[in-house]
Amino acid sequence: MKNRLAFLILFFISLASTAQKKSLDWPKIYADQLFKITEVMVTDVASPPVAARIYAYTTLASYLAMKQSDQNFRNEDFLPSTPIQTAGFNPSTSGISNFEFSAIYAMFLVGEKVMPSGYLLKKAQTDWISWGLKNKIISKKNQDFHLSLAQQIADFVLSYAQKDGYIQLTALPRYTPKEGEGYWYPTPPAYMAPVEPEWKTMKTFFIKNLEEFDPKPMAPFDLTKGSSFQVQLEEVYTVTQNLTEEEKLIANFWDCNPFKVEFSGHMAIGVKKISPGGHWIGITGIAAQKAQLSFAETAYIHALVGMTLHDAFVSCWKAKYDTNRIRPETAINQKVDQSWRPLLQTPPFPEYTSGHSVISTASAVVLTAYFGDNFSFLDTSELYFGLPERPFDSFLQASQEAAISRLYGGIHYRDAIENGVEQGERIAYFILKQLPSISQ
Repeated sequence: MKNRLAFLILFFISLASTAQKKSLDWPKIYADQLFKITEVMVTDVASPPVAARIYAYTTLASYLAMKQSDQNFRNEDFLPSTPIQTAGFNPSTSGISNFEFSAIYAMFLVGEKVMPSGYLLKKAQTDWISWGLKNKIISKKNQDFHLSLAQQIADFVLSYAQKDGYIQLTALPRYTPKEGEGYWYPTPPAYMAPVEPEWKTMKTFFIKNLEEFDPKPMAPFDLTKGSSFQVQLEEVYTVTQNLTEEEKLIANFWDCNPFKVEFSGHMAIGVKKISPGGHWIGITGIAAQKAQLSFAETAYIHALVGMTLHDAFVSCWKAKYDTNRIRPETAINQKVDQSWRPLLQTPPFPEYTSGHSVISTASAVVLTAYFGDNFSFLDTSELYFGLPERPFDSFLQASQEAAISRLYGGIHYRDAIENGVEQGERIAYFILKQLPSISQ
């Protein structure tokens, strides 16, 4: 009788534990924990391409941890289709009762090492352990097993990251702006040095040959009235002086400029913002929550978007420093109106192609392939930074708005936007072809 009573007690405790685990909103938990990494990036003022690299490796760590579980993914061949080969990597999963816990902890461990202020994630790690114990996700007895798995995953990812070319960037020749008309030059108000001019040397996850994704040729610098460049320059000048309130809202919503500087007297004040990649990682989390994905699927789609962002930035940055094209602010101030200023502050790198157009389109195409067409969502990614939420009927609608926002903001010409969209599409479709279960 006593044995039967003990069995029933254990049985109901098990049921309660299972019910609690199922009731957890894992997509929201994942998004909340990932945002702690975003906060550190904002603190570090991580450049757009650097931020994408950080998202790629941190989300990859979570995905790899879940790959060790017996949970199903939409595409079991995802990782082998990338340069990351996992053959021979068999971390110990002994004593693991919750792979989700290890996945988040692995994400923190990688973030700690790939960001200058990564040490700030120490508190997040401690808090995560406390949360896991409090919610009986792990126990004191098996805690070390979970931390060990996370460390094995992190070590594997960091070993790959050390070989992607990032460490070597500082040893490459220093960039010097090209002389002559039509070439990029540092812009006001801070006249900052160019950001990551050698980013094209970085290893990509999916793209094999960067030249295959070079954009269409840009309009040559020509101020003759009626030339393609002159017409586009005039468009930027005219459009920005006749913006509607909605167009101003759109431009500011998609600004995502981590380099914005404001002056108060002789004091320069940095205004910290999310990066373009951070905005799309935020949208990915919003979609995962709306679709009520499992943790495994949440980890999967974040890793896929993270690596897509990285490859898209490498491709776009190659185009920027291959062309070294002048920004509208410089050209208009020199040739049209010395007092003109764009609505948005011009970011510190060449103009062609538009980074937001490339990476937003690439992200939107991948997300559409995963979640489907006409997936409506409320974009709350910028609430933390003081901007209102914004509804969209689809990911592509959002990416199209992100692209045209660069014209409204006065920081890009039309061909950089339109050819950037086309560039992002080609990158995304190339990636999707390597993921048969998604692209079918």
